Amino acid sequence: MGLPTETVYGLAGDALSDRAVERIFAVKDRPTTHPLILHLADASWLADWADAVSGAAALLARECWPGPLTLLLPAAPHVPRAPLGGRSTAAFRVPAHDAARSVIGSVSRPVAAPSANRFGRVSPTTAAHVCADLGGDVDLVLDGGPSVLGIESTILDLSGRSPQVLRHGALPVEDLESLLGTPIERASGASRAPGMLASHYAPSCSVRLADGAEEAESMLADVTARGERARILPHHRVAAVYAATLYEELRRCDRDALDTVIAVLPPAQGLGRAIRDRLEKAAAAR
Repeated sequence: MGLPTETVYGLAGDALSDRAVERIFAVKDRPTTHPLILHLADASWLADWADAVSGAAALLARECWPGPLTLLLPAAPHVPRAPLGGRSTAAFRVPAHDAARSVIGSVSRPVAAPSANRFGRVSPTTAAHVCADLGGDVDLVLDGGPSVLGIESTILDLSGRSPQVLRHGALPVEDLESLLGTPIERASGASRAPGMLASHYAPSCSVRLADGAEEAESMLADVTARGERARILPHHRVAAVYAATLYEELRRCDRDALDTVIAVLPPAQGLGRAIRDRLEKAAAAR
């Protein structure tokens, strides 16, 4: 089913059901080695599904859940490996959306819910986006209104000796460092969480990046002179507004049959890190 959350809409299924997990991978056309996030109804569930909950994990779960933070931890032995991409670690989150937690609570088990779109494409932030992307391949879409935050959760790996950010998201890393009282390292090693691939979040049109409005205008003049249908992506000085509208604006570019969209990168701090990450991946070679 299409499940609303405060970040983006998820394609939800019983994480303990092989059939449901297989269906999620098939509908999304997602590689089965690319792990799914397990959504919980309450932070108290974490001890039942993680093999070990460190002090740092307990602190962040207490302070940040429900909310846009995903924690990568060793999975309990009874967690099936299929939704984990065959790994021994699992990504856990408690969404800050009443309807989502109600659905998860009603099944009394973790729910796998990657973004409800085809793999690698722009994530959905409304029920209409889910219907447009997946059509009859999804049995039910629960309309919980537009996603408030508009970009995915921050993923923090706590399975090793020091915390690593695997995906910048709606909860700034600076906030997590303040809570933990320690610096958070950049991701290293193989891809082991959603959003770590070089190309992702991509519309059909080409995405070009500019460091400022003046450069964006120059780039727009160049591409339109070549006869391309193009525009500058609406951008906002308030990062929260930029993030909340980003995916809808990228989708609008495809609906308007643009050849190219030019995006102005925000400063690489706070929420701007996540916005830059999404735009850089959308612009990467596919």
